[in-house]
Amino acid sequence: MGLLSILRKIRQKEKEMRLLVLGLDNAGKTTILKRLNGEDINTISPTLGFNIKTLEHNNFILHMFDVGGQKSIRSYWRNYFEQTDGVVWVVDSADRMRLEDCKNELKALLKEERLAGASLLIFANKQDLPGAMSDQQIRQGLELDSIVTHHWAIQACSAVTGENLLCGMDWIIGDIASRIYLLD
Repeated sequence: MGLLSILRKIRQKEKEMRLLVLGLDNAGKTTILKRLNGEDINTISPTLGFNIKTLEHNNFILHMFDVGGQKSIRSYWRNYFEQTDGVVWVVDSADRMRLEDCKNELKALLKEERLAGASLLIFANKQDLPGAMSDQQIRQGLELDSIVTHHWAIQACSAVTGENLLCGMDWIIGDIASRIYLLD
């Protein structure tokens, strides 16, 4: 039995995944995490460091690392890359002014060797706001169709209403599970 088979069997028993929740500041990362965890979302302040939440979803234990998105904190993102199974990239769909910055940060992130093979879910958040860009507009603005290094999907959502958050989580968990928990 090879090392990879042993590791798969160990992970299969644990059914655990490590997800990194990233994006520019004010995109709604913490709100999404709190909504998924059933917590109150009325008092959320900017994340100046990181939050870790452990959730259970579809019989998987998810260790979710929510790291602040301020420009001064982004250089610390790399401290969380090890053993990441999936990246949840959160976009503020109502913030047209920073879509280019968002695209550049995402492109730099996907070049990171320690994230090779990680599934990528893009949450087009804040769909409940007037003037929010559609998921198709964000797909074009972020040039998602040029991504060939990662399995990816985009999901329009609202962290405030909770709309489509579970659809996105179902996709990323299914994608990771299909890679990690392979049958021998």
